[in-house]
Amino acid sequence: MAISRRDILKLSGVTAVATTINGCYSPNNPEPSNTTKTIKFNKAPIADSTNPRVVVVGGGWSGLAIAKYTKIFAPNSDVILVEQRHEFVSCPLSNLWLVDKIKLEYLTHDYLQAARENNYTYFHSTAIGLDKENRILQTSNGDIKFDYLVFATGIDYDYSRWTKDIAFETRLRQEYPAGFIPGSEHISIRNKVLNFKGGNFILTVPSGNYRCLPAPYERACVIADYFKQKKLKAKVILLDENNAITIKAKGFQSAFDELYGDYLEYYPNTVISKIDLDKKIVETEFDEINFEEAAFYPQVRGAKILEKVGIAKDAKNKLEGDINPLTYEVIGEKNIFITGDSRPMGFSKSGNTSNSEGQHVAKLIAQKINKTKKVKWYPPTTTCFSAVSIEPEKAIYIYTQYAYNKTTKTFNFASTHSSENWKKDGAVNAASIYNWADALYLDMFNNK
Repeated sequence: MAISRRDILKLSGVTAVATTINGCYSPNNPEPSNTTKTIKFNKAPIADSTNPRVVVVGGGWSGLAIAKYTKIFAPNSDVILVEQRHEFVSCPLSNLWLVDKIKLEYLTHDYLQAARENNYTYFHSTAIGLDKENRILQTSNGDIKFDYLVFATGIDYDYSRWTKDIAFETRLRQEYPAGFIPGSEHISIRNKVLNFKGGNFILTVPSGNYRCLPAPYERACVIADYFKQKKLKAKVILLDENNAITIKAKGFQSAFDELYGDYLEYYPNTVISKIDLDKKIVETEFDEINFEEAAFYPQVRGAKILEKVGIAKDAKNKLEGDINPLTYEVIGEKNIFITGDSRPMGFSKSGNTSNSEGQHVAKLIAQKINKTKKVKWYPPTTTCFSAVSIEPEKAIYIYTQYAYNKTTKTFNFASTHSSENWKKDGAVNAASIYNWADALYLDMFNNK
């Protein structure tokens, strides 16, 4: 079953592969400059303002929250959201779209509506450089002066553990995309799943703090269920670099064992040593596995734009932003912030976490604008529902916050609640997936 022409047109604004805004740099795009010296000012077509200007780069879950709540907490601010996509397509819940359980319309939302409803400016452009001294953000459509700047630029993939060959990496990205940056990757995987005729379908789980810890396990479940419903002679092979399932282990493992014994094989502590794309063979330390289709999810890092503009750690250290973990300020820069999945703290790289984090960063910026007393650190919240079956719909759930240890200067779980008994609570949890999504979409795109 191929994707419809209508769906392709809907995604036309978000399918540009490899752009700096979402962390995928392409030589076809203007190369970002890492500069703090004076640059020739080429004013972007944005109206001047005498109010404090806050520029937010990246229109994901964190960036949208910051843009909205900065205007709420500091109404006199001039907020500009810089985003290269024409429309928002959600990564959370996208696994259900891959197996034709929900419509694309449910994931797709309007940046213009968000800006209108919440009284900020949506500026369609790509960030390409930064003059920190003169507080100027360079974009592909002109330069923007700012008083405060936020990079909420998400992740990029790090294929270096698998290959140093750029041509081979390009083949992996194009032929077997990971599917954790919205747009073309999801279309490709959806078509792979819906058109699958049988055999092995390989999925991978990277080590480290990758984007959305439960999502690869959820994806394995729903694809296995889809194959099961279609009565295909097919199997999902899930290769996990981690020693065990990283989150909601009890719920996912029981689903693997009890629901998908003939349709899913789980390999923990499995590191890929070689991928032969022509012969379609994956080699690990102990096995050679043939495959008909795959989605290879490598390790992740912060968006490359952070390094290009000189506010990220060395490339060998994941390129996550170099920030004060309590204030989100870039080290040495009191007016530049990094938030969402590009920040280095070990919080879950997920939609709800990024949204709650964004609201807190908005308070920090508003405090500077309003010149009020300092805002205390507030822990982000991870609320996550994961489907384990689609016919019937069953899901598991986890809620957690974080605590900061002043002595060790580390973050730990503060309070955690989970519901992993999908036999007992699965239907209620499945319904809650949509209640959660409805509430967050309403928050980001409406004045509620």
